[in-house]
Amino acid sequence: MKKGILIIALLVIGGGYLYFTGTQGDFEPLGRLAFVKIANPDMYPGHIHSKLLADYARERGSKCILVVHYGGSSNYRCYMEGDVYILELAYVEKKQYTPGINWTEVWQEGIYGIPDDKWTYRSDGREFGTLDEALAYIKERAAEHGQEGPIPLVYHGTVRQGEIFINQGCGFPLYYKIARNEYGPIGAYLYCLKGMIFPYLNNPYRNFEIRNARSLQYYYTHNMLNYE
Repeated sequence: MKKGILIIALLVIGGGYLYFTGTQGDFEPLGRLAFVKIANPDMYPGHIHSKLLADYARERGSKCILVVHYGGSSNYRCYMEGDVYILELAYVEKKQYTPGINWTEVWQEGIYGIPDDKWTYRSDGREFGTLDEALAYIKERAAEHGQEGPIPLVYHGTVRQGEIFINQGCGFPLYYKIARNEYGPIGAYLYCLKGMIFPYLNNPYRNFEIRNARSLQYYYTHNMLNYE
């Protein structure tokens, strides 16, 4: 009985903390957008994941929403999805990309944070040397499109190959870094936990993505999902 009360109390405190801080910062971390790609490119006007982003923004009365990525060859342009402005930002590794999860790195960065000089950043084809510069640009673009209050933040979350539940996919490290910069380490841990749960409660395509993950990963890596 006492354990149950303690758990409920912790959930209430954690939920209250997230609610309060989410209205105080420049960004409101929501969580993971998707598990796997359904089409490529998926951050494209009219795509179901792009429409889902816009829905998340409208539900919160926001005119913009930010989705963060692992940086590939894209320029990560910002664009309109209906009446919502989709902001895109990617982190670009300075060292060669290696697939999978480096658990030593996860542990170290979970405790000490991600080094400021580890990445560069890209949005609208522009390169930024620091996260502060990149986020200043994002906030400027949001203001140009009438944004008031915190900008909802999601990480893309798609996994190209392999396991999709533990591996949080595209953009998760940048989501964590932004949350940590905005709300400190404890806030970042809570927002990451919330973010991992988010698609199970909010993504209407979750069952399709999970059930067909292996097939969709194969189609993507063999250029069978391209429609542009």
